[in-house]
Amino acid sequence: MEIRAERPADVATISAITTAAFKTAPYSSGTEARIIENLRAAQALTLSLVAVDQDDIVGHVAFSSVGIPGAEGDWYGLGPISISPDRQGRGIGTLLMRAGLDQLRTLGAAGCVLLGDPGYYSRFGFESDPSLTYGGAPSPYFQRLILAGPPAKGDVTYHPAFGA
Repeated sequence: MEIRAERPADVATISAITTAAFKTAPYSSGTEARIIENLRAAQALTLSLVAVDQDDIVGHVAFSSVGIPGAEGDWYGLGPISISPDRQGRGIGTLLMRAGLDQLRTLGAAGCVLLGDPGYYSRFGFESDPSLTYGGAPSPYFQRLILAGPPAKGDVTYHPAFGA
C-alpha cells in the first residue's frame, strides 16, 4: 500500500470513491465529493492524500485550514476521509490518518479538528473538548488533536467549501 499526494489524474477516482463511501452513511450530507472539489478549486486543500494498492486508488483523505479566533499556530480540519466500500475495515483509513497527521506535524501544525465517531478517532488521540466548538455548541463528535502548543479554544470555522 502506497500513500501519496493526489495527482491531477486522480480527481475523478477520488470523487467516485468519496461518493460511494458516503452513499449509505446515515450522517452523510451527500456533498462530501463536492466539498473536496470546491476545496481543490479554491486551492484550499492543504493535504490531499490517496491510498494506492497495485495501481488502484482505494482511499482518500483531505485536510484544510480552519479558523479559530485567538488560537496559537495553524490548525487544520480533517475530512472528508473515504475508503472504497469493498476495501473498508482493512486498515486503509488508519494508514491515511497516520500519514496525514505525520505530514501536518512536519508542516508545524498546532492541531487538527474533525467531526466524527469518537470511538474511531480516539485511537489517533482525538478527543472532545467543550471549550472548542463547531457551530457554537459543544459536541462529543467534534474532536481535536493537539500537535504542538496549547489547546485552542473557541468556535471553529471551516472553509466556505464545506457549505457545498
